[in-house]
Amino acid sequence: MRSPLGTIALIATGVVLVLVYLSAYTVTPRDYALPLRFGEPQPAKTQPGLYWKWPFIENVEYINKQVLDLDSLPQEVIASDQKRLKVDAFARYRVSDPLRFFQTSRSEKGAELQLSSILSSAVRRVLGQSTFAAVVRDQRTALMEKIRAEVNREAAGLGIEVVDVRIRGADLPQANSEAVYKRMQSQRQTEAQQIRSQGTQQAQVIRSDADRQVAKILGEARGKAAETTGQADSARIKILADAYNKDPEFFQFYLSMRNYVDAMKPDNTQVFISPDWDYFRYLRSPAAPTGTPASPAPAPQAPPAQ
Repeated sequence: MRSPLGTIALIATGVVLVLVYLSAYTVTPRDYALPLRFGEPQPAKTQPGLYWKWPFIENVEYINKQVLDLDSLPQEVIASDQKRLKVDAFARYRVSDPLRFFQTSRSEKGAELQLSSILSSAVRRVLGQSTFAAVVRDQRTALMEKIRAEVNREAAGLGIEVVDVRIRGADLPQANSEAVYKRMQSQRQTEAQQIRSQGTQQAQVIRSDADRQVAKILGEARGKAAETTGQADSARIKILADAYNKDPEFFQFYLSMRNYVDAMKPDNTQVFISPDWDYFRYLRSPAAPTGTPASPAPAPQAPPAQ
């Protein structure tokens, strides 16, 4: 049978173990530990390790120290040039002061509600002072940094540090997008028509210049051809004259032979003429008659068919 002293020792040991279990707690690298004494927050434990607390008097709240994401709902913003934008932004934050964070927000959910309001106000304020082109294209990075600075300044009172703010999307509302698209389409069609008109005008100028150059070249060519033809005719006449002067009788004979060839072409026409006609004197005798020969007579015309 166990003695009363042993039982008391066993009970005391159990009580001590329970008290030790209830008094010890650990802090991991990913959390802050905030002891609460009768509900009042005490200095936070920020370094990982084993810590002690008063059992039944203190309890511990753990606060995430990692970087957290905050998504906000898309909202419409009016830029400084009176153009509406549908902006979708998000932020990344972490708890920098766990005691103040607990005092102002109590939890991550409460902190996100307050931080969402701060982010939305900063987005409207910063983008409302900028133009549409600056938000969409020219100064987007600088504007995001400016929004982050403003949100970080206001979030410091919540024990929160905002490490990044990003604009996920900045577009025109659907109705405005369709109107802008139609206006852009109309502008492009007008520009295309102007380009076509300019092209047609330039083509006409080029064609007119080409026609003028063609007419000039053809005129010069015709003039050159006429000049060459005249020179050739002049040379031909000179050659014929020189040939005639060298042997007039032979030249007369040559011309007569050519006239015979032209006059006596093969056909079905019958011609009756006198063989004593002087036109055929070279057919009667190869020797030319004495005296200066007369020019060969033209070919006789055929009498009416019988």
